[in-house]
Amino acid sequence: MAADGLEAIGRRAVEAAIGAGAEDAEAWAEGSRGREIRVHRDEVESLTEASERGVGVRAWIGHRSGYAFGTDLSDQGLREVAEAAAAAARVADADEHSAPPEAAGEAEEIEGLRDDAVATTETTEVIELARSIERTALAVDRITGVEEVVYVDSDGESALASSRGPSGSFAVSQCYAYLQTLAGDDGEVQTGLGFGVGRSPRDLDPEAIGTEAAEEAASMLGAGKPGSRSCPVVLADRVAASFAGFIGGALCADEVQRGRSPFADRLGQELAAPAFELVDDGLDPDGLASSPFDGEGIPRGRTRLISERRLLAYLHDSYTARRGGAASTGSASRGSYRSPPVVSPSNLIIEPGDPSLEQLLAEAGDGVYVTEVAGLHSGVNPVTGNFSVGATGREIRGGELADPVREFTIAGDLLGTLAGITAVGSDSRWVPFGGSVRSSPLLVGEMSVGGA
Repeated sequence: MAADGLEAIGRRAVEAAIGAGAEDAEAWAEGSRGREIRVHRDEVESLTEASERGVGVRAWIGHRSGYAFGTDLSDQGLREVAEAAAAAARVADADEHSAPPEAAGEAEEIEGLRDDAVATTETTEVIELARSIERTALAVDRITGVEEVVYVDSDGESALASSRGPSGSFAVSQCYAYLQTLAGDDGEVQTGLGFGVGRSPRDLDPEAIGTEAAEEAASMLGAGKPGSRSCPVVLADRVAASFAGFIGGALCADEVQRGRSPFADRLGQELAAPAFELVDDGLDPDGLASSPFDGEGIPRGRTRLISERRLLAYLHDSYTARRGGAASTGSASRGSYRSPPVVSPSNLIIEPGDPSLEQLLAEAGDGVYVTEVAGLHSGVNPVTGNFSVGATGREIRGGELADPVREFTIAGDLLGTLAGITAVGSDSRWVPFGGSVRSSPLLVGEMSVGGA
């Protein structure tokens, strides 16, 4: 369905909600198509192709709001959804901060959000891409197997209409692929992960994805435990992305206002090393969470969160902005039309520094290079920021990578870790796990390592 068709559907839904007694209303309409392919031993284990469209309506009566959604986009179906949203608003608890978002200027167009190659690439071609990833990995020495290769893509449009003015539409495509390989030697088995993201299948490099997973698995053979100590730690880009994702979530104003963030009441304070800068950028053309406007129609932008040591901003939607006496940062995100918007980061960017990974290792001297952590989001106390998580990686000896290590922990507190970052690497890439993050490796001057 064309985006202008979705806009018309949204407008009809808003009109229906007003006709059902709502004082204000907003409608979010979507249409999408996606594929998921899983390959194992050169065979397709599963193939899912799905498309859907639907609309979600948020209605306000006084300071009460209600939400409803549906997939019947006929006039009758839209009336039923609108009436359900208005009915929910009538029985909702009043909240003085509940009100429809106001128009906030023109949204900026973003070139390249949609690549028609997702729609035009045949399924047989992306199956071959997945097979090529697996074959590349299996060709590496000591790789004994691949758990599975997963390829996912989506192509869709979204549109918003509102009785208060915010409206518009955009189209976006994205795809990613990943695999986990198995390396074996003398009864020992180790694993490695490789991935790639882009706007279309042609953005994915099957050789790079397969090789990354294979080399990581093979490099971990013979892993032991590091000695327990405090030492310099280099966090690989994937691990740094996990920390950035947690920080971004803790900077969402709803968490801050509930007192469930170590950053509560710290706006404007110096709390990070000068080397570390974190930005939320909803307009980056390469970011998978980019869009001209957020889930409430507020234009996306670039928000500096941590820069020049200081905490500069929290992420707000219109509700938390009213509650906190601030302005929306365009951070209302929609999981889909099935739920109302919530505060969430868009694309988090760790601003890259000057040193290469090799230079970070050399500066660390003797320490640990952490390539993977387990359970970060469950292992961090959301109030204090204290953490202790399982980790995997390599020893750093004399400024170079040495023996592989696993089954150890890294521990500390989030604010202390931010203050202890001595350098940020120049190598930067998008990491899609747990959000959209453009990440670089980080050198932390001292962390607690728990091992043998």
